[in-house]
Amino acid sequence: MSKSHTKINTIIFDLGGVLIDWNPEYVYLKEFRGNREKMNWFLNEICAWDWNVNQDAGYPLSKATEERVALFPQYETLIRMYYDRWEEMLGHAHEDTLEILEKVVQHSDYNVYALTNWSGETFPKALQKFHWLQWFEGILVSGEEGMRKPHRQIYELMLSRYNINPTEAIFIDDSLKNIEGCETVGIKGIHFYSAEQLKNELLILGIDL
Repeated sequence: MSKSHTKINTIIFDLGGVLIDWNPEYVYLKEFRGNREKMNWFLNEICAWDWNVNQDAGYPLSKATEERVALFPQYETLIRMYYDRWEEMLGHAHEDTLEILEKVVQHSDYNVYALTNWSGETFPKALQKFHWLQWFEGILVSGEEGMRKPHRQIYELMLSRYNINPTEAIFIDDSLKNIEGCETVGIKGIHFYSAEQLKNELLILGIDL
């Protein structure tokens, strides 16, 4: 199997889904007494993913919460839990992927960064919980910048802020849309499924860990 002709010197990781487990289920499955069908309805219709993603782009959590309560007052208690108990949704680190990160960080040939869709208001809690986030040379947090993946601007900001040559970089993300976004600015993307798959794809690119 042929390896990449361009030498990679920069590896950029997504956080949630790749290195960190985050899931509203940790709060709401208990609140719905184990009724997954009711929980899924609430998370699809009331505190939906698109609503949460808006906060990842910098929308204030308090304003978002009040607006949602005004729309669905009958669910006020459950809606307020979303950000009041957000830290309970923050699960564990994915140890197998973390092991890959550690090896990459220890390798002198690579600059290692993170690019994450995350609220700027909640990200400090992740920094407190996961000491290894300090391993990155830089972390670009969407909510602090007022933009998010998969929009082109955030990848362009990543390149300019850290002086990255896109042809010498790879980006690892569990979202196909985010991978398609990075490739619009010339960054090679790896659509993450598992740590084993990631190891294999890095090897194909000439990154032997």
